[in-house]
Parts: sequence; C-alpha cells; structure tokens
Amino acid sequence: MTRPMDIRHHEADLEHAYQEVDREAFDAEADRLHEECGVFGVFAHPDAAALTALGLHALQHRGQEAAGIVSFDGQRFHSERRIGLVGDNFSRREVIERLPGDNAIGHTRYSTTGGNILRNVQPLFAELETGGFAACHNGNLTNGLTLRRRLIADGAIYQATSDTEVILHLVARSRRNRFSDRFIDALSQIEGGYAFVGMTNKKLIGARDPLGIRPLVIGELDGKYILTSETVALDIIGARFVREVANGEVVIIDEKGIESIKPFPPRQKRPCIFEYVYFARPDSIVDGKNVYGLRKQIGSNLAAEAGVEADVVVPVPDSGVPAAIGYAQASGIPYELGIIRNHYVGRTFIQPTQSVRELGVRMKHSANKAVIEGKRLILVDDSIVRGTTSRKIVKMMRDAGAREVHFRIASPPIKFPDYYGIDMPDQDKLLAAKMSIEEMKDYLGVDSLAFISVDGLYRALGETGRNAALPQYTDHYFTGDYPTTITDLIGEGAKQLSLLAEAS
Repeated sequence: MTRPMDIRHHEADLEHAYQEVDREAFDAEADRLHEECGVFGVFAHPDAAALTALGLHALQHRGQEAAGIVSFDGQRFHSERRIGLVGDNFSRREVIERLPGDNAIGHTRYSTTGGNILRNVQPLFAELETGGFAACHNGNLTNGLTLRRRLIADGAIYQATSDTEVILHLVARSRRNRFSDRFIDALSQIEGGYAFVGMTNKKLIGARDPLGIRPLVIGELDGKYILTSETVALDIIGARFVREVANGEVVIIDEKGIESIKPFPPRQKRPCIFEYVYFARPDSIVDGKNVYGLRKQIGSNLAAEAGVEADVVVPVPDSGVPAAIGYAQASGIPYELGIIRNHYVGRTFIQPTQSVRELGVRMKHSANKAVIEGKRLILVDDSIVRGTTSRKIVKMMRDAGAREVHFRIASPPIKFPDYYGIDMPDQDKLLAAKMSIEEMKDYLGVDSLAFISVDGLYRALGETGRNAALPQYTDHYFTGDYPTTITDLIGEGAKQLSLLAEAS
C-alpha cells in the first residue's frame, strides 16, 4: 500500500521531470529570442473587452506565457488575468461578459523581469489617492530594481516582481495634482525601453520611451481611439491606423479627444532594430515600413554579400522565411521548404531519457527529404543565439542526405545581451560572443557560415549604412552600443554603459 509520503515523493519526482524538460528538452525555446510582451487599449467603445481580446490574439507572437485584460464600466474596474495563451483564456463569452465597460486595456506576456506567476500577469491594478489605475507595459526598466529597492526601503509594499509595479508606486507617491502630471513625474524617474498603456476611470494613457526603443501606435475604430504595440492588432478588428506614438511622447485620451504631451528634451529616435528583423509580425507596418518587404530585402542584401553556389535555398521556419525568399530571388537559386515545422507542439512533453531528449528538435522541425537529399543547401535563419538549435537543424539536414550545408543569417552576429525587454541569454551564453565565425562554422557543422553585415542590415532598412556618430537604431546586440544608462547593472550615477569598450 502506498503511503502519503510515497505519493508526495512521486509528485515531487514528476514535477522535477517537467522542470528537466523545460531546462533541457526545450532548449529550442531557450535558443530563440523572445519579445517581452504586447499591449492594447481602447477607450469609449461598447465592445472594449472583446476588441482587446482580439487585439491580443494578433499580438500573441509577442508573448505566449500569460495574458490579462482590465476593463472599467463607469463605476468599477474588472480584471481577468490568466496563465497561457489568449485563445485558451479569452475566447469564451462568459469571460468577456465578466469584463463589462467601454474602456479596457490588455497585455500578453513573455516574462523577462519577474517569474511567470499569476501575480505578475499584467495589467496590474491599484487604488490610488486619485482613483483606480491599471497599467501594463512592453519593455524593461533598466533601473527598475534600483527603484524597487529604494521604494521598499521607504516603506512600499510590493505584490508582484514585475517592474511594471514600480510605475504604480511612483505615480502613487508623486506630489503633483493632476493624474497626467503624476504619470509624467513617474516616467521622469525611470530609464530603459518601454511602451506603456494605462487606464484610469476617466482616461486612457500611452507613453513611449524617449528613444522609441519599444513600439506603440494609435488607431481609430468607430471614432474611438486605440493604443497598441503593432498595426496587426488594428487590422484584426478593422481599425484605421492613425500614427505612431512618437519617441518620448505621452498621449492622454479622454472624452474630449486625444492630447499629446512631449515632456522630455527631444532626442533622435532609435527604435529596436530587431523589430524589423524578427519580433514584429511580417504583416505589420513599423515606422511606415512593411516588415515582410524589409525582411525580403535583408535576404537580398545577404545574397549579395555572401553568395555561394548551391542547388536550393531552405528557410528555417517560420522566422527565416521572408529572408530566404529574398535570398532566393536575388541569387536565382530555387526556394524550397526543406524543413517542415509542426505548429502544434506543447511546451511540456515528458522525454524520459537523454537519447529521446536529443530528438526534441524534431518535434518542432522535420526534414523534407525529397527536397534535401543529394542537394547543396543554403539554410537561411534570422539569427543565432546559443547555437544549440541551429546545430541540431544542421545535423538533421545532414541526416536527410544534404551534400553541402551553407548557413546564412539575416542579422549580424549577436555578441551582447539586451536590457530593454528582449529575453536574451547572458553574454557568456551567446555563441558569437565566445567564438569566431570559423569556430562557429565548425561548431555548427556547416560548410560555410556568413551573417549580414551591420551596414547591409541598415541598407535593407533604407539607410546608406550605420551612422556611428548618430546611430539610427538600437543595435547594441551587434555593436555593444547601449543607448541608455543601465543603472541596475552598473549602479546609480554611472555613465552610459559600453560593453564593447569593456570587451575591447
């Protein structure tokens, strides 16, 4: 007979097994870059919660761990926050009916700051002296931990570990009279890359960091304003794109309309270059540019810079597809789907032995042998992070009979970590930070390896090249040029961080 102690022990073993799967079997997930989240807000529309749920569906690529919606019905705020996908939690009528009101904001999350637990799921809500305030954001506060420690030392009580809660405390402690002034006072104390959407009982508020690192756009539906991370969230609900929120701009939407406030000294815009390379959905328009077309142009420039004789161009799906199409069109080499992706793989799958765990990549990708066997391949992917998944995909191509495998990457080598909202490994885990191109080639097991140059990437985005004196994009992943102070890493009062200078 099994004793209770034995049952608990068995459950602990099972939990340990799942944790091992998360750490080892799904290193394919750990070997991809993840955006932190997407935001959405709508003001004065009778279908506010339903529109927000649809908008979050369109932003699901920006975060798959959790989602939440907060609505306001004129009297009370209502909150629904869930672990998991938007469609699994916000597709049922009864859930939307628990979110009444004409105003709503929503958030879909991939955690970079704070664990994936329910109390960290956004939007966060607090009752302040001025009334209720719900807030969510995309990005990362690079002085969030420093501010948190200071606020706790002053007596603040935290419920979550998300850096979004810092904003709630700063707004609550501001001595300004108007709420918009309190919010701006809070923004003046933070640093990093962020796009905020907040809601009070009278206003919808949006804010973008002074460099415009993280994206935020304004839309309109039936005469009502919307704030969201990408234009695809407007497309799904039939809304009209109005404009981007400018870098350093705060927008206040209420019954009178929309007010634009620019409280900070003007600075040159430096949006995250990875929005164009990887994060934004291909059908989004970012800064007036069609993302799909840009990614094809990156592939075309890559072919011009690093051409090689081959029989077929094969994308690593899904993110490598547009660049591979551009590469094939520019080179005249046929494009084929040599790798088939399974879109229905869950995050958790027990793989009890090492030999089975090593086959984990095949759960997501399988070789199309008819296309590959006996051929010289050009594999095209958007980036290389740790390199573990890329190495397994190359082996899969070899096992399927590829005669040669040439790897082409549609971004420059990632040598430096991110602190602005991208879930990226520490520098010592980044393959390009540890190895030369030749060493990476040998590690991956390819016949040749090439990355697009930084200038080639800039040219694909319509620039003549990177302006070293005034860089047009946030591109520290490749250059080590961090555009802001990173207080949590180097301490308060330090000057702008340059890991490139430290490494050289």
